[in-house]
Order: sequence, then structure tokens, then C-alpha cells
Amino acid sequence: MEAKRYHPLTILFDLIIQVKHLFFPTLILFVFNYDSTNAFITYGRIVFYFYVGGMLVYLLLKWVSYKYRLDETAFHLYAGIFTKTKQTIPFAKIQNVNRHTTLLHRIFKVTSIRFETGVVGDDSRVEFAVISLNEADRLEAYTKQEMRLEKEPEAEAEGKEGDATSSGEIGTPYATPERIIHFTPTKKEIIKASFTSLSFLGMITLLIWAYFKLTEYIDVEEQVVGIYSLITSSWIWITLTAVGLLVLSIVFGMVTTYIRYGKYEISSDHERIYIAKGVIEETAFSIAKERVQAIKIKQSLLKRMLGLAEVKLTVVGGDSDSDKDKQDVSSLYPFLPVKRAYEMISEILPAYEVTEEMTSLPQKSLWVRLVRSSWIWIIGTGALSYFKPNMWGWEQAWWVISIALTLIILAFEVIEFYNTRYTLNDHFIQFQTGSLTTTLFVSKREKIIEVNVKRGILQKRLGLASIKTVNRAKPVSHKGVTDVPLELADGFYQWYMGRRKEIKVE
Repeated sequence: MEAKRYHPLTILFDLIIQVKHLFFPTLILFVFNYDSTNAFITYGRIVFYFYVGGMLVYLLLKWVSYKYRLDETAFHLYAGIFTKTKQTIPFAKIQNVNRHTTLLHRIFKVTSIRFETGVVGDDSRVEFAVISLNEADRLEAYTKQEMRLEKEPEAEAEGKEGDATSSGEIGTPYATPERIIHFTPTKKEIIKASFTSLSFLGMITLLIWAYFKLTEYIDVEEQVVGIYSLITSSWIWITLTAVGLLVLSIVFGMVTTYIRYGKYEISSDHERIYIAKGVIEETAFSIAKERVQAIKIKQSLLKRMLGLAEVKLTVVGGDSDSDKDKQDVSSLYPFLPVKRAYEMISEILPAYEVTEEMTSLPQKSLWVRLVRSSWIWIIGTGALSYFKPNMWGWEQAWWVISIALTLIILAFEVIEFYNTRYTLNDHFIQFQTGSLTTTLFVSKREKIIEVNVKRGILQKRLGLASIKTVNRAKPVSHKGVTDVPLELADGFYQWYMGRRKEIKVE
């Protein structure tokens, strides 16, 4: 295709961003000081007018000057108003495709799309902040098709050259591969998610925020004191208020959870994983299966009690500089039933294996962990005995705090010891770590780029070691287990050496 300008609505969206930045200066110059004759305000308004005029001219020139073009192998981006630059990003580098549709996008029936690469710097992404839905579909389909052609053998690609050229044009319809839907949350699961995520507590935060905001402009202290006196005047008012706040908090939590996860959908085809979510603002992720480096299954204490888990994928090309909704491309639904999570992994990524049978750490690992964490108790008790804090008029309270600190350290170490497990088979490594929040990590040998085995002085005496794996990601993913038997550490190193048979060097 020939070089073309970005969508005209790009000017409007850029203007809205600038308006947000100018909101408070506008209030100061034209609202709070509307009748001021102060020289600072007067000259400030003149500078404001020049800035707004220059900004409008700049946005118009930017839209005229910035263009993009596609050929058979890459994006070509043209930028600059006075100094021109050209940027070329090959399709082969594209690893994730993300869409984000805000409420404003939906009003104008457009969207935003971002093609992420696995590199850092100016070539890390190709982003269209505003683009029509049809154009976004065509760009995504075209890039996927050309990436597929690059992977085919050269002879086969030459034999299909005519067909590929005709179907690769941006204006030509493209038949996307059939997707299999693996998960959509039910109403019951949405309700469970609202309690598990503790989103109902957001109501309290919202009320506190609203109170402090009001106090900045209106003196509401007397009204608040009056309402508080009325509520505490009888048990009936206290009960009604408590029930009312409880109901509002639950409703608030359900509504916010539904807005975020109500239209959640996880699907896949033979090449990619697709995640769509959002009721008001829609977000869609696309992850290439071959880019998945590892799988993490996370469970907080509350999720373990309810039998839920979050599946996260360690993916090459994640963008950690974006906002939360855009960057979280690696997370599947955060409140999956554990059994369904295991089943879904085998459905979406049949090349990965997750087993529930794992080996626990030997008893001597617990003693090493207790000795290692004892320095926290020693330092804490030393500080308490020196300062001897006086709590509630009790001078000897410091030794009670010391005992409590000891019990907390012991409890966390014991819980983490019993939660830590591992498995090593022909092509996979799997281990679970954590205390209150546990993480089950699974990776294929061919996806691990580095391993590390370490032994401390105490570990050498007891025949223990610590192992660690390194996977490609942004940032690089480091995972490991401490205080495993030395036999496992030796076998772990030999196991990784077998990777040579699986890696093909071009």
C-alpha cells in the first residue's frame, strides 16, 4: 500500500489529551481569577492563547506529516514536521497484538491497536492511537498472514507467491482461523470474583476520597458531625446505616467487577491466544503461542480457600511501560476455578504439561530456612530491648512484641516450607513457592535460556542447594527454589544440558 495519513480523529484525541493538561491552568486564569487585573494573570492569559494557537497548528501539521505504509515484510513509519525520519519494523518482530477501545473510541466507532515487538527502544511497538475498526482488522490480518508466509519453506512460499500477493492487499477480505472459546464467566463467577477481589472495599475508599475533596471547597465538617450524632443516637440508626453501607458496598463491588470482567472471553486458534474484556472500555489481546516462555498459576490465601487461581503467561514482548489494562497481556482470567485452570492450559497450550503430583522439600530444608531467617528476629529483638517502647503504659511490652515477632517468622517459614514443591521430568520443570500467596511455575526446557545452581555454607553441610531458571521476557523472568536436595540440583544441571538436542541453530 502507498503511504497514508493516520485517521483524522487523531487530531481530536490528541486535542483532548492536551485539554486535560490545560484544565487547571484554565481554572486559575479564567475561573478563579476571572475579574483579576493582576499583571501575572494578564500575561499568563496571553501566553495561554499563544500556546493554544501553536498547539492547534502543531496537531494539524503532525497529522499532515505523519504517515505509515506496509509492504510484504514490514511497517514503514514516517514522522517529523521539519526533520523527517523513517522507521522500519519487520513483521517478524511482532509478537503481541493489543487493542484498547475506550468509551470515546466507541462513540466514534473507532479503536486503537498496538503491535508489540520483543525489543527495547524506538522499535518496541507500532501503535495506532485512532484507527477505524475495518482498518484495524485488515492490518492485523495482513501482518499475521505475512508472518505465516515468512515461516513457510522458501520453495512453498514461492509456489504461493501469486496467491499471497493478491490476498495480502489491505483492501482484500481475509478469512481468520476458526477460534475455540475456552472460557466466559457466569453470573455466579462474577459474584464470586467481586468478593475475591475485595472490590466492595472500594466503596469505603470512594467515600473517604469524596469527603476530602468536598472539604477543599465546602465546609462540611458541621454537617458530618451532625450526621454522625444522628446515627449514633440510637441502635436502630446504627443498624440501618451499617446494613445500608454493606448493601451499597456489595452492589458497588459487583458493578465494578462486572464492568471489568463481565464480557471476559478467552479463546484460541492453532497459532494464537485471544483475550477480550471490558464492558464500557474494551480491551483485546492477542498472544502468539510460540512466544509463551512459561506458565504461572498464582493463588492468594482467599483464592485458595475458594478454589480459585490466576493463570499468567510469561511472554516475550510484554510492554511494561503501558497502563495496567494495556500491559497485562500475560494474564488470563484472575478468578479461574483451579480444576478449570489446569484443563484450560492443556487445551490452549497442549505442548505444556501441568501435574498435581510434586515432591516436597526434605525436613532439613526447614531448619536451614529457620536459621536463615533468625537474623530478622535477632535484629528486631535487639532494637526492642534497646529502645524498650512503652505501650499502653506497660514497660515490659517489648518482650511480648519479640515473642510475637518470633511466632510470625516461624509461621511464615513453616507455611512456605510446606507450600514449596517441585517436579522435574523429561522436558518440563515445575515448582511451587510462596507462603500466603503461592505461585506454581511451569516451563519447557527449550524455553529456558539460563540456569543457576548455588550453595551456601549451611547448604553445603546439609547437602542442599538453590536452583534458578531464567526465561526471556520484559523484564527477564527469574524463578527458582531454595534448599532443594543436592541430588536434584545435580540432576537439574544435567537435565538442562539435554537442551542441546532440542535447540536448532540457524
